[in-house]
Amino acid sequence: MRQLKIGDMRIDRLVEIRALPLDKEFLFANVTDEVIAANRSWLDERFIEPVTDRFILSHHSYVVRTPRWTAIVDTCCGNHKERPGAPFWHRLNQPYLENMQALGVHPDEVDFVMCTHLHVDHVGWNTRLVDGRWVPTFPRARYLMGRVEYEHWEKQHLAKPASPVNRGSFVDSVLPVVASGQAEFVDTNHCVFDDREASFRFAPAPGHTIGNMMIDLRGGHDHAVMSGDVIHHPIQCAAPWLSNAADFDREAALATRIRLLEMVADTPSILLTGHFPGPTAGRVISKGDAFRFAFC
Repeated sequence: MRQLKIGDMRIDRLVEIRALPLDKEFLFANVTDEVIAANRSWLDERFIEPVTDRFILSHHSYVVRTPRWTAIVDTCCGNHKERPGAPFWHRLNQPYLENMQALGVHPDEVDFVMCTHLHVDHVGWNTRLVDGRWVPTFPRARYLMGRVEYEHWEKQHLAKPASPVNRGSFVDSVLPVVASGQAEFVDTNHCVFDDREASFRFAPAPGHTIGNMMIDLRGGHDHAVMSGDVIHHPIQCAAPWLSNAADFDREAALATRIRLLEMVADTPSILLTGHFPGPTAGRVISKGDAFRFAFC
């Protein structure tokens, strides 16, 4: 993805895992071979593996910079984390911080970390392992996370402390940030900034998790939406009814996805997706009674 500009905000994709093939049923519980076949004409091997039909995802963050602040949106899976039930995320050793520094950003320079939700693959680099302890990766940052979202997972953790909530990520990637005093719990419509130069705010996006959020960015005449896990793969533009197997409420997730697609379709708005392989960013266009994704 090339750097995008929304007003005075500069947005870069920060890659952790460039291309991860996942079994089709693991990603979408209600997928059919027919819907895959029907969309191969516009989704090539970058997005769906030939023969296996596995869906290819990217794991990445977004770096947002203005002259006044720097933010990271969603922090992927993280290194050295115990995820035995998900071997594709288990004990990773990815050059995420090196990739960040190649973009010209050092962890000490990050002012905000934005968590659209608290699933394992969106909070991992909240922390890093130092001398056997999980410590915040971004020592100066305020970590913004949804209040409802946090309370939901905290309740599960307190009920069964020995059980690995969110595959263990609540303990190793969320609680250390709370313990350091850097966590800030926000409403799902929380406004981070809104002035003449830029508007940067969360927006409610219920369904994938109980407190799932998107991020809305506006600057001048420019507009973009960071969709997080409202939509996982471009095939969901053509078949929005495809439900991610991890959705908390499938009906609410579908309604949120359709509302997002209808809002940005056939407009100049840029959709910055949470898992689409490169080039990742693009625009939604209408196609019959559904949509297509046109990569930038």
